[in-house]
Amino acid sequence: MAYDSSDDDMPLARPNGRLSSSTISRSEDKALDRALPNGKASMVGLSLHNGPVEGGMDVDAPSVNGANKRKSRSSISKVNYRDNSDSDGEPLAKRPKPTSKPAESDSDDAPISKGRARKLPPSYDETALPDTSDDDDRPLGQRLAQQKAAIEKKAEVQAKAIRAKEAKAQKATPKKAMKDESDDEPLSKSATQKRRQSNGAPAKRKSNGVKKEESDSDAPISKKSKAKAVTPAKKGKSAPPAKDGKKAKPKEESDAEEEYAWWNAPKPEDDSIKWQTLEHNGVLFAPEYEPLPKHVKLLYDGKPVNLSKEAEEVATFWVAMMTPASSHHLDNPVFRKNFFTDFAEYIKKYGATDAQGNKVDIKSLDKCDFSKIYEYWSAKTEANKTKNLSKEEKEAAKAKKDAFEAPYLHCVWDGRKQKVGNFRVEPPSLFRGRGEHPKTGRVKTRVMPEQITINIGKKAKIPEPPAGHKWKAVQHDQKATWLAMWQENINGAYKYVMLGAASDVKGQSDYKKFEKARELKKHIDKIRKDYTRDLKSEVMADRQRATAMYLIDKLALRAGNEKDTENEADTVGCCSLKYEHITLEPPNKVTFDFLGKDSIRYNESAIVDPQVFKNLKLFKKPPKTDGDDLFDRLNTSQLNKHLNSCMPGLTAKVFRTYNASFTMSELLKSLHKDPRSKGSVAEKVKLYNDCNRKVAILCNHKRTVGAGHEQQMQKLGDRIKGLRYQKWRTKKMILDIDPTQKKKKGAAWFEPDEDLDEEWIKEHQQFLIEEQRTKITKKFEKENEKLKANKEKPMPEKELKERLHAVKELEQKFKKENRSKKVEAEGRGPTVEKFMAAIEKLDDRIKTLETQAEDRDGNKEVALGTSKINYIDPRLTVVFSKKFDVPIEKFFSKTLRDKFRWAIKSVEDTDDWEF
Repeated sequence: MAYDSSDDDMPLARPNGRLSSSTISRSEDKALDRALPNGKASMVGLSLHNGPVEGGMDVDAPSVNGANKRKSRSSISKVNYRDNSDSDGEPLAKRPKPTSKPAESDSDDAPISKGRARKLPPSYDETALPDTSDDDDRPLGQRLAQQKAAIEKKAEVQAKAIRAKEAKAQKATPKKAMKDESDDEPLSKSATQKRRQSNGAPAKRKSNGVKKEESDSDAPISKKSKAKAVTPAKKGKSAPPAKDGKKAKPKEESDAEEEYAWWNAPKPEDDSIKWQTLEHNGVLFAPEYEPLPKHVKLLYDGKPVNLSKEAEEVATFWVAMMTPASSHHLDNPVFRKNFFTDFAEYIKKYGATDAQGNKVDIKSLDKCDFSKIYEYWSAKTEANKTKNLSKEEKEAAKAKKDAFEAPYLHCVWDGRKQKVGNFRVEPPSLFRGRGEHPKTGRVKTRVMPEQITINIGKKAKIPEPPAGHKWKAVQHDQKATWLAMWQENINGAYKYVMLGAASDVKGQSDYKKFEKARELKKHIDKIRKDYTRDLKSEVMADRQRATAMYLIDKLALRAGNEKDTENEADTVGCCSLKYEHITLEPPNKVTFDFLGKDSIRYNESAIVDPQVFKNLKLFKKPPKTDGDDLFDRLNTSQLNKHLNSCMPGLTAKVFRTYNASFTMSELLKSLHKDPRSKGSVAEKVKLYNDCNRKVAILCNHKRTVGAGHEQQMQKLGDRIKGLRYQKWRTKKMILDIDPTQKKKKGAAWFEPDEDLDEEWIKEHQQFLIEEQRTKITKKFEKENEKLKANKEKPMPEKELKERLHAVKELEQKFKKENRSKKVEAEGRGPTVEKFMAAIEKLDDRIKTLETQAEDRDGNKEVALGTSKINYIDPRLTVVFSKKFDVPIEKFFSKTLRDKFRWAIKSVEDTDDWEF
């Protein structure tokens, strides 16, 4: 690999890589300053897509690397946020001491966030949020930059306040103060040593005013000891009594699990032990392959070929990719090459013959014709779809499927029934991979019981493997949270069967993640201050680490990991950036162009701190060239080690969680000033989504615009116009029963909106006619299905024809209205008051839909779900829901409500919980 694991402090250069010097001399530092123009740059943090930066020549030629990559992330805001990625770092305490005094600077001790703005989105029209201010016409990115700077300042103030509060409490409790004496000291070697020497264990930190688990460890789930597992929550509400007075069933029932509020239970002494007892039924294997009928064959060079069962199954994998949704893979030359290599191996191993039984040597994929197999496979797939079945058949099919899966749905974990997540073993197929994966098209072989290791309690019954097979191994690892494990054949990765998202185990993992992020509030200012100072360190490793932390913090770059590029997609993160991935343009513009997570192209420009720009220029100093590492004296394990020294258990992912949650918390605090907070539910939902959107933009959570977005917006627009047409017809009905209203209201009040022209009205009327026809027909068919199910005589077609007379009447009514320009009053006992009330209701519906349309269009390039589900503490959403009286269902689906049951229950009695 690229680094020598025996020496974390001094990574070795990657093969053929050029290593930077270990230190930076004063003369070299000054030379870099002289090489850069002195002109002042535009506002730091703004995207250069919005205008040129003052300054001159390019330091690097324009970057074109990655121009032909799959997806681009350049279409959204260039707002920089401090979100970190999935890694930690090396201790500040173990930083090598500089050989001479670092270069002086007036800003060495200033927090990096102070006064720094962020980048502006390149397309304000695409991502702008509704602005309720009267005169703030600045683009969204610039406003967010100022908001973020203010939020970072609040974070600094809060961190100091928390430490001051703890210091005051420590003075009142001398013994405890000894343990925590280093909390308010700089992150130095002596402070770190004090922490470690306190009673031989890490110091216990007080919580941020909220009862929580001590979170020095980032291990996922803690098992509860037998005595504690049954301890009822002191603060949690007890479960409601069973309906109809029936006695609730024991722990086998999911509602009984509601009674145990683990988030209020005391933390076990040993959280490395995850469970005491564990029972489950193993895994559900994919069904065996059913051979094709004898008349359905592969054609090779126009002639039918008899394939062995094994080779025939692989052929069906190719056929399954011939659907419109997947056929683009078949045009990928790498996919085709890899598939045919494996397919030819199967034919070589298991054989293929012609009609006379002679061996057929298949040498070209282009001569293979899978059309006959596809026709059969497609027809069979369509026939198996439940949409073609009657209601009774659908219910029977569902009941059969549920009964088949029932034994695998749950396990019993420490005596409590818990839902299992991915209990199905993945069926064989063709590997697709993400982005430009070099192994795309390879055959994912069928997983057999002999490959699977079962993890289960010692006294539990071991699940039976399929007849004639046996498990690879059975173990009883109480420190593991997986139930079964195997190794797949493509990348040699291990696959695990884990508990479901709604289980207590997963809930505890989420809870600990967010509590760890809350703990970071106490340290954030010191961490930023330290890496800002190290941006000027004379030790190259320290300067590279500080620069990487800046990029991770401000631009939300992921840390990145070492990869075997021959077998994996060539994706990179901050620590694995190469020379060609950044382009520098003075005075401080940096353009990034690389493939990030999931092979999504990151192609954005940013205005960075001048010192960061200078450092990046230093890291690209000749003789480095394309293919060389930018951060050649830094790896992710060093970064991890460093972050962990700043705060036990701290990782870059915790940074990302903290930044998202703290920003959301501060945004939500100001909502009481917004008039929409007293509006309709739809307005309040949009108010929340506006805050979520800001967090997503700042955190760089982006997505490509969906293919169906424009069509969805068109449909939503048509619905709004349809309601406005209905409103206009209702106004005309008022005139029908009281013509004097024309004088009272004015003639203009009764005119249709400008875009409701005569042509559109006729088209819409035709739509309403067909819609009514469809409704009547479907209702008739549904009623007949019920009659058949009850073994009663179905209604004749004559009944349907009689019902369809209403459609003809509607058609005639519209024709009459178009001729006379009048609308007859409808309904029983029509009055002006009734119609005015109807118009008010229509106005409300129109306003709701317009709010939803604006919200949906604003979210088209922003992944709100990523922030809301993974990085924003769900308790913030629950508190918003309670405080503003919005149903939690508006934010969390049933699945997410199950996943975040702990968050909903833990703050159900308060509306002022703070992150």
